[in-house]
Amino acid sequence: MIEPTRVILGALITEKAVRIKEEENAYAFRVLRTANKVSIRNAVEQLFRVHVTDVRVMNVGGKRRRMGMYAGRRPDWKKAIVVLKQGEKIEALEH
Repeated sequence: MIEPTRVILGALITEKAVRIKEEENAYAFRVLRTANKVSIRNAVEQLFRVHVTDVRVMNVGGKRRRMGMYAGRRPDWKKAIVVLKQGEKIEALEH
């Protein structure tokens, strides 16, 4: 099993993430590419002391980038949308 601190790479704070937080009580995270729904659920529950009701994951393809004449690519990454039990929230991500 992967350590919870290694599964969650960071929170995503975007317009869409803020909207789903308000409408669905859900939070968006950037997670380890090898993580599955079970490890993401366990990591969020252990790190933030909340109860998770649903986890949705998606693989995001990296974009092509250029530096002058050199072309490169950003790496692919995984995003997780974690829905919490009604009435609970992650205090560290409230602003």
